[in-house]
Amino acid sequence: MTPAPQTPAPQTSIHPGAAGLVAAAADRLVDTIAAAQRERGLARVVLTGGSNGIALLEALVGRAAEIDFPALHLYFGDDRFVPADDGDRNVGQARAALLDDPDASGCRVFEMPASDGEFGDDIVAAAAAYGAVVDALEPGPDGAVFDVHLLGMGGEGHINSLFPHTPAVAETSRSVVAVTDSPKPPPRRITLTLPAVNSSRQVWFLVAGADKAEAVAAGVHGAAAADWPCAGAHGRDATVWFLDENAAAQL
Repeated sequence: MTPAPQTPAPQTSIHPGAAGLVAAAADRLVDTIAAAQRERGLARVVLTGGSNGIALLEALVGRAAEIDFPALHLYFGDDRFVPADDGDRNVGQARAALLDDPDASGCRVFEMPASDGEFGDDIVAAAAAYGAVVDALEPGPDGAVFDVHLLGMGGEGHINSLFPHTPAVAETSRSVVAVTDSPKPPPRRITLTLPAVNSSRQVWFLVAGADKAEAVAAGVHGAAAADWPCAGAHGRDATVWFLDENAAAQL
């Protein structure tokens, strides 16, 4: 991945509750996708799982008049390396929330391999294959690969499947790696790395809850990424934290 240039200071968008931050992110995402499609002919967005990430997709249902879905390419920041029909797979939840809706037809979805897919149980091969997909994307003139990378966050600051003090969060060259010992079950996952996240024009966090407040403060104020992985994620043009008031309490 191309190294990211100096990035602007993080922005915060604070709302009374999770529903408010999701609605604000949905409106901005529609506008950002439309602008990318006007300027470059397509938009590339990296999706996240979790309650807020899935609620954001649900908020896009019925907005086909504003989004050219055939010119929208969707990727995933991480996924569980489990069978394809496992209910915890981010891709399955995303399809149920939005992608199976007739209005979203034509959207190109690049899902991460499952453990019963083409690569069988070989998680390293599966991660390398998704890495090849990401690495084959042609950057824009500004060097950016993705238009928006959406992120949820854990209370300890993990993003995608990048957890504190793990080899995955320390990765500096590969765009995608296998995680075989995730502290959050299931242990086996495939994840985009910080170099891939930081190849995005914009990086957006969707975070609610008082249990996330310490991590939000660490991320916004620039802590060490090894300690707080969220602090290592930056958009080239913008880094936006969509927060509820509880998550923003320590800012």
